Amino acid sequence: MICNFPSPPLSRVLYFFTDKKSLLVNALKRRYKIQYDAIQPIPYIKERLYCVDKVFVEGGTEFYIVRGTADKGEWVRVNSYRDIFTDSRIKSTRRIIEAEAGYGKSTVTLQLAYDWCNGVESSPLKDVEILILLRLRQLGNVKSIYKAIKLFLLAGEPRIKSSDIKNIIESCSSVEILLDGYDEYPDKNKRTGNDVDRIITNDLFEDLDASLTTRYLPKDYDRYNTKRVRLVGFDKKARDQYIRKAIAGDNEEIVEDIKRALKDNPILDDLCQVPIFFVTFAHMTHEKEYFKTLKSVTEFFRHMIQCFHNHMRKKSLDKNTKKHISEYEIEHTELSNVAFEGLSNENQQLSWGREELGERLGQGFYDHYILVGILVEEEVADVTNEMTAAKHIQTKTEARFYHKLFCEYYASFALVNKVAAARNANKVKKILDKIDPFDLQYLYRFSCGIDAKVGSKIIEYLKGRKDGDKFAILCIMEQAGEIDDGIKKSVREICSKVFYLPYDDNKLIQRSSIQLLDIASNFDIPIDDLYMVETFSKADKDNIVLRSGLSLSNLSTLLKIGVKTEEGRELTEEDVIGLLLYAEQSKGLRELWFRNCLLPESIHPNSIPISLKTSKFKVFSQNDGSCLDLYSGQWIMADDVDSITKLCSDIVAIAERDSESQQRSTIELLEKASSRNDR
Repeated sequence: MICNFPSPPLSRVLYFFTDKKSLLVNALKRRYKIQYDAIQPIPYIKERLYCVDKVFVEGGTEFYIVRGTADKGEWVRVNSYRDIFTDSRIKSTRRIIEAEAGYGKSTVTLQLAYDWCNGVESSPLKDVEILILLRLRQLGNVKSIYKAIKLFLLAGEPRIKSSDIKNIIESCSSVEILLDGYDEYPDKNKRTGNDVDRIITNDLFEDLDASLTTRYLPKDYDRYNTKRVRLVGFDKKARDQYIRKAIAGDNEEIVEDIKRALKDNPILDDLCQVPIFFVTFAHMTHEKEYFKTLKSVTEFFRHMIQCFHNHMRKKSLDKNTKKHISEYEIEHTELSNVAFEGLSNENQQLSWGREELGERLGQGFYDHYILVGILVEEEVADVTNEMTAAKHIQTKTEARFYHKLFCEYYASFALVNKVAAARNANKVKKILDKIDPFDLQYLYRFSCGIDAKVGSKIIEYLKGRKDGDKFAILCIMEQAGEIDDGIKKSVREICSKVFYLPYDDNKLIQRSSIQLLDIASNFDIPIDDLYMVETFSKADKDNIVLRSGLSLSNLSTLLKIGVKTEEGRELTEEDVIGLLLYAEQSKGLRELWFRNCLLPESIHPNSIPISLKTSKFKVFSQNDGSCLDLYSGQWIMADDVDSITKLCSDIVAIAERDSESQQRSTIELLEKASSRNDR
């Protein structure tokens, strides 16, 4: 006998579905609250946790606007991380948020989670129905996004299955997906057809909004639809805001004390553009006066590691806690070997199975470093069969360093031993060729700071690399622990020639260059000629901002600036005025040169600083042999011997792409030079 049971009423189906959705949303919010309520500004003090909203401060955020082809574009600064989701110029369902280690990628995702959970009115996610935030380092071998959500976000909610998650997501009109840490994703170089890759290539959830955070771009992503964003660190404004928000409140004395500690130490001032370092430094400086005296990155990090151990040592005085074993603090050879092997692999290994690592280090050592907080444990998927149902998927515990920079610190001890044992420069080169300094800059810097003799070998190697001389100076400072006469001599030699800041320098070289310029300025070393080759973005009285997002503060010993823009870019009147305002504050500056630049026809004379008009400061346009009349704001042909001599001292070229008026102006300049016997 066949029985036809009546279908349940539509209202009951809708009620059931709505109830499931409500369960899912509430479970997600409970999970995210655990995460965003556990921010540790001082890493080794585990019991002092903050809500992300109490400490989160906007660092610099930029997005990439394409001009014509994908390789032609520019990075544009925005006011807030929220603009990533709202600015019409980068409106898309796919975006990649890039940043170096320690620049706050994960913190941004936690702030977004806080905004969503608490319905923050100004948040672009306030009307989003479902927010999915997954840490990709946990998802090795998990092909299904629904299984991943169930396993890591909804494990404590038995009433929601993977199939329910799929149905709910497909029925929602607005879903935001945040995939955090692609550079630590175990499956990033595998071609398994997993859902994470399909989201990145826009083959899954095509109509849903998805963002990926990473240190570097995936090899394969939807280049046409994906918009790029990057975090560029803490400028002075962000640092000031953080100190007031998280440490000092309205206490101006504390604010000025911390800011003064940074100003007095140019090495740490550069380091503290990296948010993770600045946050640690600001809290520690507030509590421990001696942090102001640290002279290098290595010293800073060594003290921070000591603080981890000292904090544990004090806690171990309580009879109910485990005894602190000092030998583990001093003797960490095997941990250093593990760290070095992980970083020097072609595909870097940043986490290890708990049992495997405990066996290699010794269980006592392993347990000690977990308690201290230098190593942390995390649950990850333990999947061997991709067909395993979500309810049968198990997790396993893996250990990793508190942060990748800690991994570089411990790895540097192993690198020191290897370089020390190398008998000649070729052996050193063979070791170091496997370690990219532009990816692992702190591994190099720590190594030079730990052992001066080994540091000398590393520095010689770096000087032999293209543009390695600038980075080598940073390593010399680690080696010396201070800016001594030898470093000043090297800086003086570099700054006595044309100091190029080209666009194709990576960010590390640019940062190294900026720090060298700061050192020169601080120690009254003349900077003869700074030439920005397609790197200039904008300027104001305090800074020149580069296209990389880095900025040059006022340099008191800078004598001459040259600017060459990328092909097709036209400098605006605002751009030129910004450079003039910067020149006014840089007291030693005498000349501003525009080379192969499309310039505004004139500059409003009221916008030109009076102090420049009454000084010997000059502005040259090499294109047409003209100078800017600082009183009228008009470009006029050079007519005095001094200006013509200067213009002709550079290479004078007549290019086919030059306009007819440019070619005529150049010929006129050459004729004037010839008639005055100027060469």
